[in-house]
Amino acid sequence: MSSLSLPDVQGRKLVFVITEDWFFASHFLPMARAARELGLDVTVVTRVRSHREVIEATGAKVIPLEAERRSLNPITAGLKTGDLAAILRSEKADLVHCIALRGILTGGFAASMVGVKRRIYALTGLGFLGARTDRVARLAQKAVRLLVRGLETGQTRYVFENTDDPKLLGLDPAGERVTILGGAGIDPDRLQPAPLPPRPPLKVAVVARMLWSKGVDVAVEAVRQARAQGASVELSLYGAPDPSNPKAIPEETLKAWSAEPGISWHGTTRDVAAVWREHHVACLPSRGGEGLPRTLLEAAACGRAIVTTDVPGCRTLVRDGVEGRLVPADDAASLADVLVALSKQPDEVARMGEAARARVLNGFTERDVIESVKQLYRSMLAS
Repeated sequence: MSSLSLPDVQGRKLVFVITEDWFFASHFLPMARAARELGLDVTVVTRVRSHREVIEATGAKVIPLEAERRSLNPITAGLKTGDLAAILRSEKADLVHCIALRGILTGGFAASMVGVKRRIYALTGLGFLGARTDRVARLAQKAVRLLVRGLETGQTRYVFENTDDPKLLGLDPAGERVTILGGAGIDPDRLQPAPLPPRPPLKVAVVARMLWSKGVDVAVEAVRQARAQGASVELSLYGAPDPSNPKAIPEETLKAWSAEPGISWHGTTRDVAAVWREHHVACLPSRGGEGLPRTLLEAAACGRAIVTTDVPGCRTLVRDGVEGRLVPADDAASLADVLVALSKQPDEVARMGEAARARVLNGFTERDVIESVKQLYRSMLAS
């Protein structure tokens, strides 16, 4: 069904449910813009810290609600289900868009309480559940599948950022109930390629939250090994520990790494374009659990080669030998070998950076995401 054949949905009410305002501001503003382009009334229910204004700039209303991030208990954790149900009732929600696992569990329960049938469940990766493959993780994944699928209705649709994650919920990635988006969407006009900096050394950067699951320690060890082999490689770390995340790397550890030769921790950055102007290669040695990492999309938009792991989400964007290199997860030696090779291949680094930019322009832009989301909203509200 084309968008032209769908009736007007102007004035209908869409409510987003998400635990953190910074997460919405970082990844989901294009969805709010898509809804506003359709003429929908938009409300974002979230824990408000310091991003209310940027969300409201899209035309959305923000309603604060406290969250507890450390528990997956769908009744006591995430957002307060009873309070959320009251908000959905007062907002007269026509469609509830629940983002990430905690938002899905609490938002799904709240929507059930007030009888909102039209729901979108957007799973943006599985976090630590997707980063592990042991028996406990498999049991946890099964429990999540039962919980999430138990909260669906005949009018529930699912949004993912890669084709691996739907299978964990028993869904067909190509099915009509599933929409695959190109990540958060990137503005290619704001993030432009710049000339590569002089070399040597090969300057590598990790731009991410400083979590063990992101494999930051693997990048550090790989650079140690590459330098021990005589390669001229330097590593920069950009990002802060997340104190509410149990997988956060202690600040003392980051400072200790930064005291080593060839390794620097710079804390968080608000100017990723400036970071990539100063570096040749983007690195994300994730252990898994990704949706489609925004940091890789940003680096690709800036025309930088990418070295990442062969895990869901990362391999959605990067094809080995085309936009960059894929290495096994948790394998510092393999990553070191790739960095040593790239330190001797400036033309290859430049070629892969150009390919990465072209890749982003083909389905991963903010406009691509907006148009896909608009089609999804219209089709659901027209049914």
